[in-house]
Amino acid sequence: MGVEKERLDTSIIMDEDELNRSIEPIPSKNKKVFEAVPDRDPSDINAYLKVGFEDVIAEPISTHSFDRVWIGSHATFELVKFFFYRLLTALLVVPVAFLLGLVFGVLSCVHIWLVMPTIQSFMMLLPSLQIVWKSLTNTFVKLLFHSMGKFLSSVRVQTTEN
Repeated sequence: MGVEKERLDTSIIMDEDELNRSIEPIPSKNKKVFEAVPDRDPSDINAYLKVGFEDVIAEPISTHSFDRVWIGSHATFELVKFFFYRLLTALLVVPVAFLLGLVFGVLSCVHIWLVMPTIQSFMMLLPSLQIVWKSLTNTFVKLLFHSMGKFLSSVRVQTTEN
């Protein structure tokens, strides 16, 4: 029915003198050294977007399509995903980057020059406001509740059965 594939683990065994040699890449004849592609998502923010064909489409063991259909649909999926991602990024990335830069620039400016100075000013005023608030509550609210407590403490509730 389907194409069965086995996966084998591969390991490389190196001698100690092989390991101790310089690990610099060996330049080719045209003296170009190919570097690894830099990781553009080092914080793994978009880990949920690592979607493959097998994550979206899966055939159970009981129902399999023809092998060529399966391989063709897999190739079509990957090709269309790759092509449209490249097309959409070519069209949208620069305007979206401009807008996001504008939004984060405005947010940074507002936060640095308005929000934090306001919060710091309130934090400086709070100790003196706390003293004023405490004296006001002691003068009015404490006396009110103290007198209500004295008044209500004389109330007695009794239950009787008939």
